[in-house]
Amino acid sequence: MSDTSAGTADAPLDARERSELCDLFLAVGPDAPTLCEGWSTLDLAAHLVVRENDPRSGFVILGGDRFASLETSLMDKARSQGYETLVDRLRSGPPWLPWRLPGLREALNLNEWFIHHEDVRRAGADPRPARTDRPDLDATLWTMLRRMSRLMLRKVRGAGVALEAPGHGEVTARGPGPRVRLTGGPPELVLYLNGRRSAAHVDISGSDEARSILEAAQLGV
Repeated sequence: MSDTSAGTADAPLDARERSELCDLFLAVGPDAPTLCEGWSTLDLAAHLVVRENDPRSGFVILGGDRFASLETSLMDKARSQGYETLVDRLRSGPPWLPWRLPGLREALNLNEWFIHHEDVRRAGADPRPARTDRPDLDATLWTMLRRMSRLMLRKVRGAGVALEAPGHGEVTARGPGPRVRLTGGPPELVLYLNGRRSAAHVDISGSDEARSILEAAQLGV
């Protein structure tokens, strides 16, 4: 079933990110770098196809190194389909009904598609600039951050992390210890909290101790 709304101005945000990433995949080709260490655009497209089409991908995502051989097998099988075939499959939209239900589709897909879109946009020697013309995306990402930041920061132990997005609001620091504050637009904060620290345009303020704790912690869902 094709996601025919993708690419239109009133499409769900995850569908717009999907459509724009598929366009970018084709524009840069299968060998372009990404922010996912060691992955080309071919690898990233294979990952996304596996995520959406193979139920076993859940073991890979949640199981870590225990399922490394399964990940290798699934990725090799996906890559063997060819780059343009993978992009065509991604462009058609998520195949399973739960990923298409209003209210659920953004919660399940927007973070994934936004992050991986930026993984391609901001990689390489000549990264594309941050997008500044998407207030709808900014607002939705900020709402998502307010709901999920505690989960994404759960491995920061010994310091409290506050988030501030000028024009949107702030999330106060939680937990004991010294405080550190991350300030930036919602897209930049989302990138930082998903482990794309070097690519995110975020100002960090706080004590040296708190900053060190934050920098050493694994972030993300």
